[in-house]
Amino acid sequence: MDKKILGQRIRAKRKEQKLTMEQLAEKLDVSIVFVGEMERGVKLPSLKTFIALVNALEISADELIYDKTTTGKHYLADEITKAMSNLTPEEYAAVSKITLTAIEQIKNLRGKENQE
Repeated sequence: MDKKILGQRIRAKRKEQKLTMEQLAEKLDVSIVFVGEMERGVKLPSLKTFIALVNALEISADELIYDKTTTGKHYLADEITKAMSNLTPEEYAAVSKITLTAIEQIKNLRGKENQE
């Protein structure tokens, strides 16, 4: 893993979240100097700090390490969760019901195809 690329991603995500270095340092319980060192690629965070970092930046660990994962069930589940995060409880319930109904319909179609 390239520390400089990781640092660039940390800085970009911090700015996307509109966090100052001071605010991020506070959330991570580290010094502002350490945040700067991470962002410049001088130092890597410990596992504990890394976990706090992905939580503070509201991203998945793989997104921070590997940039964007564009395939896989976990990526899709994360994208759906993000898309649903700002829905009202009523909207969330409606989307959940539609999704579960669609899944059942797909399973039923698959079952019919297997019988033929």
